[in-house]
Amino acid sequence: MWEEKLKIYDQLVAKCSRFKRKGKTMPYTSANGYMFSLFNKAGEIGIRFSKEVQQKYMEEIPTTLYKSYGAVMKGYVLIPESMWEDLDSLAVYLDESYDYVMSLEPK
Repeated sequence: MWEEKLKIYDQLVAKCSRFKRKGKTMPYTSANGYMFSLFNKAGEIGIRFSKEVQQKYMEEIPTTLYKSYGAVMKGYVLIPESMWEDLDSLAVYLDESYDYVMSLEPK
């Protein structure tokens, strides 16, 4: 089950040409010194946004903050599985997240 969901995460990341998936046991994407998407051991996808965009999406989607290994990941939104079927739309969110971390001071 986890491996099947990981394939979907990999397909999502593959749709975005500006970055690659990293991590073997904890898959993630990062740029500019910041992680901006994460695939946790529960098989959930979290994407990072600015506070304003995070609030907007949590109301629009609706969803909650993302948790990984029992901790709330500040700035990350849980992407509901109901959205996973439209990877083209999800890729827009992931690209938006990439643009956000690229706008931050490099770490």
